[in-house]
Amino acid sequence: MPALVQRTAVITGASSGIGRAAALLFAREGARVVIGARRADALEQLVAEIRAAGGEAVALAGDVRDAAYADALVQEATGRFGGLDIAFNNAGTLGPLGLTPTVPEDAWREALDTNLTSAFLGARAQIPALRTRGGGSIIFTSTFVGHTAGFPGVAAYAASKSGLIGLVQALAAECGPDGIRVNALLPGGTDTPMAHAMNGTPEALAQVARLHALRRLARPEEIAQAALYLASDASSFVTGTALLADGGVSIQRG
Repeated sequence: MPALVQRTAVITGASSGIGRAAALLFAREGARVVIGARRADALEQLVAEIRAAGGEAVALAGDVRDAAYADALVQEATGRFGGLDIAFNNAGTLGPLGLTPTVPEDAWREALDTNLTSAFLGARAQIPALRTRGGGSIIFTSTFVGHTAGFPGVAAYAASKSGLIGLVQALAAECGPDGIRVNALLPGGTDTPMAHAMNGTPEALAQVARLHALRRLARPEEIAQAALYLASDASSFVTGTALLADGGVSIQRG
């Protein structure tokens, strides 16, 4: 039986990369998906693809930094599909690149708002709906950067994404009695537009691939499978974790 039958999931950052792959996978596994991102056209294309395959999906474009948008995604899930069972808070940004003395304060704040404050806003809206449902799963996309490895020039990205792990631990302790599991998913290098923006040449991408024990980048679909694990009953006793799906980059030293 599909893993997510009769469940409703909100997925942000769904217009491309990991979020898009997760939306397609969750829908194939029986979930009714509410997909969010800033690009309405890309979301509508994804909805059409999911529906053509027999799934159920609805799109709502907006900015995850906006508290009203976090509320609206939950309202879409409860109004259209009767409730909320899964929240995959995946939207994020690379933020400013460059050594810390060169980073403008407004760019720093924008990265934290997009990667960390948006997660708080999402969870704040999602938790009451999950409680009404009797429990569920909240997932945040973090990264190994700033957790198991440090790199120059990505301070805002590392700080904001690693902050999600502390948020996960606090929320897992708060929400556990309500049957709500909260986890962070930490991908390694993944073949997404963000990876190409961070590593702008084939040579740079190849160098990143060599950092991984598997000597390659992940496909977005592989990271979506890890998100499916955290969303489904397969991880029913897993909460408060930082789950590495990183191709061995965290243990690779040569």
